[in-house]
Amino acid sequence: MSLLDTRVPAVLLRVDRNPFHHGTLGAVRSLGRAGVEVHVVADESRSPVRSSRYVRRLHPPPPPGASPGDVLAVLRRVADHVARPAVLVPMDDASAIAAGRLRDALTPSCLLPDMPGALPERVADKAELAAVCASAGLPHPTTLVPDSPQRAADDATRLGLPVVAKWSRPWLLPAGGGLRSTLLVRSARQARELYLRTREAGSPLLLQAYLPPGPDRDWFFHGYVDRSGAVRAGGPGVKRLAWPRGAGLTAVGSWAPNPHLRALAERLTGELGYRGVFDLDFRRCHATGRYHLLDFNPRPGAQFRLFEDRAGLDVVRALHLDLTGRPLPEGVPVPGREFVVENYAPLAVLRAAPGGRELAWYAPDDRGPGRAMWPLWARHVSGRLRERPGSGTAAPAFPGTPRAASPSPTDNEKASS
Repeated sequence: MSLLDTRVPAVLLRVDRNPFHHGTLGAVRSLGRAGVEVHVVADESRSPVRSSRYVRRLHPPPPPGASPGDVLAVLRRVADHVARPAVLVPMDDASAIAAGRLRDALTPSCLLPDMPGALPERVADKAELAAVCASAGLPHPTTLVPDSPQRAADDATRLGLPVVAKWSRPWLLPAGGGLRSTLLVRSARQARELYLRTREAGSPLLLQAYLPPGPDRDWFFHGYVDRSGAVRAGGPGVKRLAWPRGAGLTAVGSWAPNPHLRALAERLTGELGYRGVFDLDFRRCHATGRYHLLDFNPRPGAQFRLFEDRAGLDVVRALHLDLTGRPLPEGVPVPGREFVVENYAPLAVLRAAPGGRELAWYAPDDRGPGRAMWPLWARHVSGRLRERPGSGTAAPAFPGTPRAASPSPTDNEKASS
């Protein structure tokens, strides 16, 4: 008998156009293996995700830069097809923000956590996050918001080069414009020039003190806050390998005990009144040993499947259980369990994994995505190589995929997280 209520389907929503978003596949498999009917609202026409045996149906997503009304129209069409209430699982920040704004309009066709509708947008906004950390007493890198090109140059110098530059609302970045959500700025001139693109970016530029990367400095915490306000499922993890190296997303991560990180996560979500799935990125300062919060993602992180406990619970299953009124089992953590993204860290698959390992793409019970990924990835990489300066041609990063949707770093991680 399934742990989950298999009478209630799930709808995964993703607005961004990244065809290699392995977190979406993780959610498809997690729910599908439990017997839940899974619908995916995303542009997966050229993604390995479409090859999963656990996808009941793919639905066309809202267009890039969609308004809340556009998202609502798409979800209403999906609801008409599904024809019964479904658990909605936003898989990127833009989707989580839209779902928060539309919560009342989506009820009762979509089941969502009960929290203030503006909260996902507040925590996802990089400028707001600095204020949230100050209010909760959590360490956060010193952050300045320049109001002119000259001020941007001055602030970069004042913080001490290099500095991390972020756009406050990265989900508003235009597709194909070449702007990255986060960039390591190495000169005052570079900061000035970046500020001049503020109107194009659609949100303010932030400059942030840079915390250098190093062994065991990059950590994350994934969790689910249930209706009572308790943090369930998930856990703390450490990034063993990043892509790009030292400054990107998690290519290899492992589950590692860290009571202090759990306490920080519980304090933050408790003070905010947050409910639902969350993903926090931290960097430990080598000088002070303090964990600085870099990012608050109001949805599942791409490597959330790392944290499947001995009761079979992860944050996506916890969401489904809680929203369907079922109890969440008390699972036992699996320290040492490893998560590997094969296209970013292929050699890591060859090492022994005494604590167990989950791969992002390959799975014995769902071989289609693993088979489909490699030729698609080769095509993606060859396109990026042809696109380099001096190559004599300018091919897209991936057919139908804007440059801004290419896999990119997370904040200080993104300059490291």
